[in-house]
Amino acid sequence: MIRKSSLYLSGLILTAGVFAGVITENPNMPTTGIKTIHSQECVVLLHGLVRSKGSMSKIEEKLLSEGYKVVNHDYPSRDFTIEELASNEIPKTLEKCDQFGVEKIHFVTHSMGGILVRYYLENYEITNLGRVVMLSPPNQGSEIVDELADVPGYDTLNGPAGRELGTDEKSIPRKLGPADYELGIITGNESVNLILSQFIPGEDDGKVSVENAKLEGMTDFLVVPHSHPFIMKSDSVIEQILNFLQKGSFDHKEKS
Repeated sequence: MIRKSSLYLSGLILTAGVFAGVITENPNMPTTGIKTIHSQECVVLLHGLVRSKGSMSKIEEKLLSEGYKVVNHDYPSRDFTIEELASNEIPKTLEKCDQFGVEKIHFVTHSMGGILVRYYLENYEITNLGRVVMLSPPNQGSEIVDELADVPGYDTLNGPAGRELGTDEKSIPRKLGPADYELGIITGNESVNLILSQFIPGEDDGKVSVENAKLEGMTDFLVVPHSHPFIMKSDSVIEQILNFLQKGSFDHKEKS
């Protein structure tokens, strides 16, 4: 395995974050005049570590245009542990969905957001749970955390939850059980960070390997030619999200 100097890696982490990428904020799309076929369904969007709800705004706009009620939730990903984030933040999203009076609640997540949903569903029940779509989830952890967690500045940027996303005995994802709900996973096999990819065995998206994105019990799995920070911006990936929410499967014939 190729190793770079701690100083160089520290600079990379402090400027980008282990699971971070470009962040843009977009206002909510108006909901007047939209389709009504999915009006009794709410979709909760959960961004990843060191990101914001702006990173999920393109998905939000598409879901709104399809008639879904949407809760694009901002949460303090760097301030608490995975347990604290899941237990404190997900109930807030469920309450907002309940205010819409919907019959079904779905989740669409990116990166660590998927681990929060896994933790919550393992410890709490959502009686009207629909389907779950995870984008680039570190379901078996990431070797990058194993390598860089002790680099100066890591904790400052990534917080306590960021230290729990490795593959060792402290890994929260590896302590969680299999999925017992309808789960579709989409992950990428292209990287925009070749330095970080050197720490990851096999195909990866620059943060998580294709193999580590998988989860026992998942309903469907799809690999697309996209990288970890930008997978949620792809039009074809968003169409695949809709496929799973509506049909419970991906369109494997569709070029993503």
